[in-house]
Amino acid sequence: MLLAALAAILIMTIVWATMVWTSSNDVPMSKHGWIALGIGTAFSIVIGCGLMALMFFSSRSGYDEAATPKFMQRREEDE
Repeated sequence: MLLAALAAILIMTIVWATMVWTSSNDVPMSKHGWIALGIGTAFSIVIGCGLMALMFFSSRSGYDEAATPKFMQRREEDE
């Protein structure tokens, strides 16, 4: 059921993105606009990948446990 809902959302998003993309065909964009779009996209991808890498590194290195000592105490008491 969840997979079907996610697939429906994906299909609706693709249809919406296609409609928006094709409806703005008559709007011209200069070379500077395309360059700005490319740089912004690349920067966003680099920042997103970097933050995800930091999150996984932090999780595997044990830094998250040090930031929540009360949670770790409760967890030890439960065991």
